[in-house]
Amino acid sequence: MGTFSTEIAIGGLSRERWTTVDALVDTGASIVSAPASLLRELGVEPVRKQNFRFADGERREMEVGQVWVRAGDRETMTWVLFNEEESPALLGAHALEGMFLGVDPVGLRLVPVDGWLARV
Repeated sequence: MGTFSTEIAIGGLSRERWTTVDALVDTGASIVSAPASLLRELGVEPVRKQNFRFADGERREMEVGQVWVRAGDRETMTWVLFNEEESPALLGAHALEGMFLGVDPVGLRLVPVDGWLARV
């Protein structure tokens, strides 16, 4: 599915500090990512390193932490990758599911959904 940009807020686990960013929405990605410096400014610390394989086949070990993500009036706690500074924030499928949001690929917007997607 195509990628578009939307405004989200990212907050640390304490929920005391938040920052608003434009994030690329990509349902082909599973996880949220944000520049490492932005996450550290929010007081987010990595809890582990994990290997990831990207769509282009590249494999990298990356730091992973937890954040709160808010889109409109919906929010969820989710995992986040500490990304390189030049990389944009990314909003992936797990956070969208956690906020009960779907993607309107024609209108390029997030839309509320009534429940979880069934997994077979």
